[in-house]
Amino acid sequence: MAHHGIKSSSERKAEVSAMLRFAGGLHIISSRIVIEAELDQAATARRLRTAIAEVYGHGSEIIVVSGGNLRKGSRYVIRVIRDGESLARQTGLLDVRGRPVRGLPPMIVNGSVADAEAVWRGAFLAHGSLTEPGRSSSLEVTCPGSEAALALVGAARRLGIAAKAREVRGVDRVVIRDGDAISALLTRMGAHDTVQVWEERRTRKEVRATANRLANFDDANLRRSAQAAVAAGARVERALDILGDEVPDHLKYAGQLRVEHKQASLDELGRLADPPMTKDAIAGRIRRLLAMADKRAIEEGLPGTDAALPSDTPEHDA
Repeated sequence: MAHHGIKSSSERKAEVSAMLRFAGGLHIISSRIVIEAELDQAATARRLRTAIAEVYGHGSEIIVVSGGNLRKGSRYVIRVIRDGESLARQTGLLDVRGRPVRGLPPMIVNGSVADAEAVWRGAFLAHGSLTEPGRSSSLEVTCPGSEAALALVGAARRLGIAAKAREVRGVDRVVIRDGDAISALLTRMGAHDTVQVWEERRTRKEVRATANRLANFDDANLRRSAQAAVAAGARVERALDILGDEVPDHLKYAGQLRVEHKQASLDELGRLADPPMTKDAIAGRIRRLLAMADKRAIEEGLPGTDAALPSDTPEHDA
């Protein structure tokens, strides 16, 4: 994104204004207005210095600050001293009365859609972050104040993207969490390489998550099926005890298959039968066996086939 080319002068001005607003501020040094912008990337710092020189004709100096214990990596401070007030007025950091602008300058807010893209690119280069795709994925920009945050939300709205401004521990942020919206905004900002990498990782995570969900679903189904088969086996054993020698041979055969293979599915029981039977044929015989036994139990005042089930075992009719 720091190497994205811009042809329009309006877009370059919008990007510079956003970068200076979100990465720096105005300072009074020896009664002079000085502009400073602190950036994390050398390429971004070079981009800002070049734009200040080419668009506004002002020189700037760069100071490299080495990282410390709390913050790793070098930082790059762009400073405009001699022409600070002039640049501040040109970029809209100061209004016509010389007062600091708290949000974004009206000329930027009311600019074209391309200007809105440039505002987001500048703000993101200045103080943006992108987390890994997944459940907690987000694109965030830390803002210098609530007014700047609301202006950035408005710029996103002009691009057809929903963004939210929120305050977290006293710091204003603009956040986008929807994966499609993140991809769309990165594309609008010109971060095509970043979009490609982010989308590849997003796709891998979605595929992995889907595979895990299916695996868990299959495991749960297998577990429930096995529990139901065991429960059916317990009921069939009780049914054979209740009926004794009065069980018709074809029902007795199906019942014995269930008792001998308590964790087998109905399909598996059908394949074990001799001759093989369909799942529905096995299920039908076992249902008739249980119904016959429960009817006999009621007639004789005996506990039914359900009495064989533990309280925490799922009941099944096969």
